[in-house]
Amino acid sequence: MASIGKDPGGRKRILFVAPNGKRRTIRLGKLSVRAAEGVKFRIEHLLAAKIAGHAIEADTAAWVASLEPKLGGKLAVAGLVDSPESKREITLAEHLQSYFDKRTDVKPATAINWRHTKRNLLSFFGPERPLASITAGDAKDFERWLGTSAAREMRYSEADAGEGLAENTRRKRICNAKQFFQDAVDREIITRNPFIKLKGAVGQNRKRDYFLTSEDAQKVLDTCPNAQWRLIFALSRFGGLRCPSEHLALTWEDIDWAANRFTVHSPKTEHHEGGDSRVTPLFPELRPHMEAVFDEAEPGTKYVITQYRDAGQNLRTQFQRIIKRAGLSPWPKLFQNLRASRATELASEHPAHVAAAWLGHSTLIASKHYWQITDADFEKATLEKPPERCAAQKAAQQAHVLARKDSQAKTPAHEKAPELQGFASECDTLQPGGVGDTGLEPVTSTV
Repeated sequence: MASIGKDPGGRKRILFVAPNGKRRTIRLGKLSVRAAEGVKFRIEHLLAAKIAGHAIEADTAAWVASLEPKLGGKLAVAGLVDSPESKREITLAEHLQSYFDKRTDVKPATAINWRHTKRNLLSFFGPERPLASITAGDAKDFERWLGTSAAREMRYSEADAGEGLAENTRRKRICNAKQFFQDAVDREIITRNPFIKLKGAVGQNRKRDYFLTSEDAQKVLDTCPNAQWRLIFALSRFGGLRCPSEHLALTWEDIDWAANRFTVHSPKTEHHEGGDSRVTPLFPELRPHMEAVFDEAEPGTKYVITQYRDAGQNLRTQFQRIIKRAGLSPWPKLFQNLRASRATELASEHPAHVAAAWLGHSTLIASKHYWQITDADFEKATLEKPPERCAAQKAAQQAHVLARKDSQAKTPAHEKAPELQGFASECDTLQPGGVGDTGLEPVTSTV
């Protein structure tokens, strides 16, 4: 598609037919044959992309981005690349805002999570940082920065002054950043994703597990300011609902008072087959609080929770105040550990698949993220046995010991075998020389 021409003095030129059908020549100046071959190779790739109407490959795009303005201008005149003057570097802030504007399909909770990552990226790199200038090394520096106290701005939980974000939080921020930059790659704004090699998968962190006992749960209930807050807490601790998405989706039509159960709609798992809703028992610990809110509801009210539906209201902050007024210290993962506490209780009282189905997750997820070992498990394992059971076990052990004191009863197998007459003499007649032709196995008719 292209050829190399030689001019006097070692100068080279590339000859080709442009996409518009005109013959073009790009003079390279004094250049080695090998270097000229490299330029010819790239030009052929650019021609093929223009003719086919597809994007250029990543390595060719990187080559174009690294060109000196003079050669880049010649390629632009030939119609192979965009003019350097027409290309303006997209800043980090511009790309992130453009990405957020396009992604109106995500749920509010996801958008909030993305905004935290956006805030971290802008804080570390600066809003005017050209997107293409961020390297893989810069991305690694950002990952390390997330582990410092500088990244803890607007963080809810209390921590030591030098403590950074939790490991899973850091991984989630890296996962989000990787997603943002991959969109820029797909739109050919940049040629490579600097976050692509960083680990973004969120793992389990059982160090932040916390089991809220029934006694402490009652203290919190006694401190809640009204019936709606008591129900929010009860739905989390005794119903195992995800807060706030499943609480706010609950309607009075979902409550089956006669069957003593209710339907839970789950926005988080609705994209999975059969995960849009589940039926959960109206547990005895939960029903009184549901009835109290029902009695207070105005006729025609649709939703069960009505007072805290504003997205601007922060249930977490209010919940922390309630916990402190109850004389307790706020625990990690405030609402998730309420759900985990209920999952642990149900798994100890019911078959695992039943307990998991009621809370809307698999047994694998439950064992990985929810089920915990509690103090009650240790107490149960060390409880003294009932007297009748201890007596029966002691009698059985004594009988076994007494039986072992006597000699074993003699059986025919213990008696000495009678002496075989003539056995020694037959042994004496054995001749050395090894085993005969038939060997040790008896002769059979089939061999």
